[in-house]
Formats: sequence, structure tokens, C-alpha cells
Amino acid sequence: MRFSGFPDEALVFYEGLDADNSKSYWTQHRASYDDHVRAPLQALADELAPEFGTPKLFRPYRDVRFSTDKTPYKTHQGAVFHPDGAGLGSVYVQVSADGLRVAGGCWRLQPDQVERYRRAVGDDVQGARLADVVRRLRDAGYEVEEDQLIRTPRGWPGDHPRVELLRHKSLHGSQQWTPADWLHTRASLERVRDAWRAFSPLNRWLDENVGATSTPADRRR
Repeated sequence: MRFSGFPDEALVFYEGLDADNSKSYWTQHRASYDDHVRAPLQALADELAPEFGTPKLFRPYRDVRFSTDKTPYKTHQGAVFHPDGAGLGSVYVQVSADGLRVAGGCWRLQPDQVERYRRAVGDDVQGARLADVVRRLRDAGYEVEEDQLIRTPRGWPGDHPRVELLRHKSLHGSQQWTPADWLHTRASLERVRDAWRAFSPLNRWLDENVGATSTPADRRR
């Protein structure tokens, strides 16, 4: 199947799911999800995989075991692409009633990775390189988000020139587009590809300076 855009029926499906997140709605509209949401996203993933790595489409079901929100279904469909090999950074795409969302970077760092990350940020060369990557993303209109400490981490001066970056425990960029006519065409694939290429310097910096975790728990996965 060649990707030709996300049809309007995909947005209509999620508008309905937003209003009625129930098994009865899901059962009645499962064919719409399969044909208008998952199939186009799989087609997009197949086309982008040669450049961006192995895709994983997420399950539509929520894990409600430890949540007070017991609604059973996700109100979006997402896919993450991991580079083939030991890369840390990844890219992400998501479709929902709100439109199309893309992201790139790392969403969780293990303690040993956080330590390497901060050493690299503190380095005059690599830290300045990351600061330039983040500035370029923001100048291009991308949000740069993170899991961030309130205070400066222990052992680092509060007036460090890259103190904001030192507080990060994860780092990723994103862009959200509201529904428009281009979403129903191949132009949406081009937007995703262009965004992910913009995230490439961030992912490359993370791969080179932070890398895969070396914790025993991670090795047991």
C-alpha cells in the first residue's frame, strides 16, 4: 500500500472515540480504525523505514493497571522509529483528532546516561554543539521539551552558561499541526520526513555523547 495521506475518516473516528471511549464504540468502528488509521500509518512507516530505521506501531489499548483513568483506548495512534543498531535517539509520529504530531530525541535517560549527558553538556566543545542544535530547532519553530530538574544538579555551578541544559533528564523536540487539507495527501509524509531530518542533529549528538544504557536492568530486557 502506497501512502496517500490520512483520510478525513481517521479524524472522524478519533472525534467519536473522544466522545465515547467505550468497547461498544470500538467494536462498531474497528473497521474504520483498521482502514483509515492503522493502514495509512503502516504505509507511511514502510516508506520512511529505509531512512529512519525500524518502525514500531503502538497498540491502541491503554495500560490502565496503575491509572485512575480507566478509559480503555488511546485517542491517538503513534509509531516510533528506532535507528538500526545501538542508537539512542528516535523519531515519532502520531495522528489524532487534533491533527499530526512529530517528535525526535530521547524521552527517558537511565542514571548512567544522565551522568554522561551532563559531562558532555559541561564540555566546552560538545556542550556548545548541543546548545547550537537546540537553538536551531527552536528558531525553526520546533518546541524543545524535557524532563527537567528545578534546581541545578549537584556538583555544577548555578551560573554555568548551559545551566538550563544541565537540568535536563531527557531531551526531545516536537511539532504539532492542526488538521488541514494537506493531511489527506502525500504532503503529510513530506512534513514528517522534513521534521525528522531536522531532529537528526539532536539524535546524532545523543548517540555520540550519551549512547545506550549500561545498567543491568536494561541489559535484561
